[in-house]
Amino acid sequence: MAATLPRLFSSLDIRGHRFKNRIFSTGHMTVMLENGFPSDRMVAYHEARAAGGAGLIIVEAARAHPSGISSRPAILAFDDNCIPGYRRIAEACHGHGCKVFGQLAHPGREMSEAADGTFAVAHAPSPVPNERFHVMPREMPITMIGEIVEGFGAAAARMRRAGLDGIEVIAAHGYLLSQFLNPRTNHRSDDYGKDRLLFVREILATVRRAVGNDMIVGMRISGDEMEHDGLEAGEIIEITANLANDGLVDYLNVTAGSSSGLGGSVHIVPPMAVEHAYTAPLAGAIKARVDVPIFVAGRINQPQIAEQVLADGQADMCGMTRAMISDPQMPQKAQAGHFDDIRACIACNQACIGHMLRGFPISCIQHPETGRELEFGTSIPATRPRRVVVAGGGPGGMKAAAVAAARGHQVTLYEASTNLGGQANLAQLLPGRAEFGGLITNLIKELELAGVEVVTGTRMDRRLIEEMQPDAVVVATGAAPYTPPLEGSDEAHIVNAWQVLRGEANVGGNVVVADWRGDWIGLGLAEKLVRDGCRVRFAVNGVTPGQTIPQYVRDKWLGDLHRLGVEVIPYARLYGADNDTVYLQHTLSGEAILCEGADTLVTACGHSSETTLETELAGWDGEIHIIGDCLAPRTAEEAVLEGLRAGSAI
Repeated sequence: MAATLPRLFSSLDIRGHRFKNRIFSTGHMTVMLENGFPSDRMVAYHEARAAGGAGLIIVEAARAHPSGISSRPAILAFDDNCIPGYRRIAEACHGHGCKVFGQLAHPGREMSEAADGTFAVAHAPSPVPNERFHVMPREMPITMIGEIVEGFGAAAARMRRAGLDGIEVIAAHGYLLSQFLNPRTNHRSDDYGKDRLLFVREILATVRRAVGNDMIVGMRISGDEMEHDGLEAGEIIEITANLANDGLVDYLNVTAGSSSGLGGSVHIVPPMAVEHAYTAPLAGAIKARVDVPIFVAGRINQPQIAEQVLADGQADMCGMTRAMISDPQMPQKAQAGHFDDIRACIACNQACIGHMLRGFPISCIQHPETGRELEFGTSIPATRPRRVVVAGGGPGGMKAAAVAAARGHQVTLYEASTNLGGQANLAQLLPGRAEFGGLITNLIKELELAGVEVVTGTRMDRRLIEEMQPDAVVVATGAAPYTPPLEGSDEAHIVNAWQVLRGEANVGGNVVVADWRGDWIGLGLAEKLVRDGCRVRFAVNGVTPGQTIPQYVRDKWLGDLHRLGVEVIPYARLYGADNDTVYLQHTLSGEAILCEGADTLVTACGHSSETTLETELAGWDGEIHIIGDCLAPRTAEEAVLEGLRAGSAI
């Protein structure tokens, strides 16, 4: 079946190394270190992707010099103690025919905190302030430049000793090497300012000397940094042409964006609102100027998309990192032609980069086994098949049913409505969130593959459970919208988010959205209503809309809302409403905020758990697992994770 994707599953040779296919996992921070070195958890994580068919795994960015240490955990590649961990990763992945590269980086001014939580002393080519982290760096002295260059070489030598196949040097995302390349951040008058490529050239040459001629040396660079002071596409093309044509790199890995600003940083891990494979034209423009293989990454989540990028001649390998976070076996499934079995990444960014930014090991809301391979990497068959009833066909209930059935239990899932998916059916109706519906599609496929019996249009109660006499019941009955008691509400036109998304409400032309949760719902409602022609005042009980969700999702959305003319009112507690006014209270000053001339108040004030079945089952002597929003209203991530745990425990 690989003939349907002939380019994706063709081999590629670089400097005597053969990659079995054109799929690679880009370097990405996993937060799976122990004392700064790769842990057993990290080894298991990477091995799962190698076993699933990846052709190349690039291990996350490591620090080549102590001046690059920050509060974000990174491999300490300037210490010999990194070698055993790298060696274990290499041996584990090589056993599956997968190549392994190390990645070397220095953040430069792109760091706010030191490892102890104090403000860091950041070093950069010149003292040009960073907008995102509000850092004013020190100009890097010549002696430090030399130390860092030698540090890259020494770190690369350690990776060679560990048995890695290649080294990737990061000049992407506005980090230190990019800062030297950029005339807006490099104002030096010495040789490193007169020739802005000099620092990068020295690093690449030092790395090559350290690893010899049999290891691959490549460089990652943003094809466009997409930031107000970032490198632009035309500049990048000239830089890469100079470096590649001088023989300093064996390949170029093209991405987009910059860490230096909120807008550019969105492109480091682009959310679902960004077009698929949108970085491919950037890679293609560079490929037209150089004679080395081009790698590309950026919203390539399906094998068919990767095949098209290759067919269009825009790149030679495709980074599909989140695709393999969501489904480690994606390459094998694609090669076998089992496309419908692939659990496609929906770019929600919630448990992957969302976890990383908060300092937790990465995972996936659809596949919580990711990052937990040591605990859930292998499904353990049930010692005794049991009869299991799952009440509720939202994401949590579907995951619990699929896992339990895959282990050998007889599972029937009951859903009160006519459709599976729960609140995910509403989430996909928000602007730019249609791809979230893939969560439902993917979980339904898991139910089918596991052999779960699904019954819709039936609300489970104690009487039915007593008639069926199951051994175990999973209660996953979800939640309903919560509207707080409000002064004057009898006179006001008040609707909730669900009613708006279902088309059950006539909201009028002047709307106030009251957002308590600070998540996707309020942001999506505000965008939907302004695009429908409403004047929207967006009152948020928090510092900013989207306060609780990953910044790479939130920040793009906030930019969109500003362009659309949505009026944002932060620090706003919903107090009351009448026939034409919504009354808010400033959460800090306690003073009133009046939104006059309002036709409709739309509430996004969270949810109340549906506990009817749980209450009815009090005293029932069977095994009961309560998961998801009926346990406590949260998100799909917690529901699916609890479904995994319940299905594994029965």
